[in-house]
Amino acid sequence: MKIRIYFLGLLCGLLVSSCDLVVEPSDSLTTGTLVTTSDGLRNALNGAYSLFKDHVEFNGVVSANNMYLRQYFQLSDFASDDIVCGQVTTDPLWYSFTQDHTPTQASTRFFWYISYKIINTANTVIDAVEQQGEINAETEQLLGECYFLRALAHFNLVRLFAKPYTHDPAAPGVILRLSLDEPAAKERATVDEVYRSVIADAERGASLMNSPRGAQYASKEAAWALLSRVYLYMENHEQTIQYADQVINSGRFTLTTADTYPSLFANAVSGSETIFCVAFTNVDDYGRGSIASMVYSDGNSGWGEEFASASLRARMEDTPEDVRWSYIEPSTDGSGAVRRLNGIPIYYIRKFSYQDGNPNLSSPILFRLAELYLNRAEAKAKSNRGAEALDDLDIIRANRGLSDHLYAGQAPSGMSVLEAVWQERRIELAFEGHRVFDIYRNKQDLVRNYWGYHLVGLRESDIDLSRQPTGYANIRLDWQHPRSIYHIPIDEILSNPSVTQNP
Repeated sequence: MKIRIYFLGLLCGLLVSSCDLVVEPSDSLTTGTLVTTSDGLRNALNGAYSLFKDHVEFNGVVSANNMYLRQYFQLSDFASDDIVCGQVTTDPLWYSFTQDHTPTQASTRFFWYISYKIINTANTVIDAVEQQGEINAETEQLLGECYFLRALAHFNLVRLFAKPYTHDPAAPGVILRLSLDEPAAKERATVDEVYRSVIADAERGASLMNSPRGAQYASKEAAWALLSRVYLYMENHEQTIQYADQVINSGRFTLTTADTYPSLFANAVSGSETIFCVAFTNVDDYGRGSIASMVYSDGNSGWGEEFASASLRARMEDTPEDVRWSYIEPSTDGSGAVRRLNGIPIYYIRKFSYQDGNPNLSSPILFRLAELYLNRAEAKAKSNRGAEALDDLDIIRANRGLSDHLYAGQAPSGMSVLEAVWQERRIELAFEGHRVFDIYRNKQDLVRNYWGYHLVGLRESDIDLSRQPTGYANIRLDWQHPRSIYHIPIDEILSNPSVTQNP
């Protein structure tokens, strides 16, 4: 039997019989060869990993702008207060900046499509392996990786297209795809149901993955890291701490230091605190279609239209010795003054640059050790264990060149322990796809009281930044506002009569 993948979206929803999974030079792969050939299973799984970084045809077009990770960072970080847009752009990332979302925007349509393609590829391997019955340790590892990838893809979908768990667990989530024989028309599961499925898949994956293959592949610890993140979003403090502890105490990872942190992202695959990354090679140099090209330019390498925001930089200005500044690079003129674009100071972002010396190349890190310390700190702060939470922050700060600025059990003046955790989390994880989710899940408003093109049609002179601006579009977005999440893409709405649209 040919392996058939039921991709969501208008094209494959209508023409499902032509959508075959191809992971070999020919399309001769069958369920039987997946488990009877030595390389079949690994090849199929490699196909799932590749979908995170490949330019995949969508609606008959292969676009340099369409890549899972490029869309993921657009839809998350570019909607946050860590990024400022330097100018108007025709790239659909514009709708994340302005939050003027539509069901037809190209970025969400492709992300939805490629996410379910990853999920269905994982389902294909899971189905093939579990039909076999008894399996060996190597196959168990690969099967566990499939469960992890399915969990991660579903979790990222529910974070972008549904209300946070802390707002309403019973709210519509996303469509759960857990087998190959489900009907194409299917309702959205609730947020709670999606979270429970992600937890079940991550736990199952962790139980199977006992033969780690490197940071570019899923592992037991990556599944634990995902579980810690999921439980953090659910505000299940005990489980957040438990899984963070399991990763921290695994002995497999160590925090980078003030000396090694500046090179972490350019050397992600071998980085001491990298738990899971998507590995790019020189063959994957996408130039101006890369993630880096949106937020960095060496003068010729990329568009460099999006910068680190004044809001984020203000949180760091008192500690210039913080090595995390190494990923925020001012663009200066001949006199050393920071250049501006349309009145906006140009502070480039380097977390996606300089692997092998290439300004457009990196292997984006999706899970790393520092996050686990921060997950644990937030859970402890919310469990009235403030001193322990600050201890976790100090572990990170000591490794970022801030040994003279440790909290030593005392929150900064005018700030609660939890606020100190949130601030550290914002600085440490900036530009890595966390900030916008951290804002809304904690029921905080998005505040952009700095000049940028999120203020559509306004001039810098229109805004008095000495006070909280009022009456300007997108300056403050209420945490309950419908635009805090994205519309379900039009392809799904048209091809699936059972699905409902977000407000």
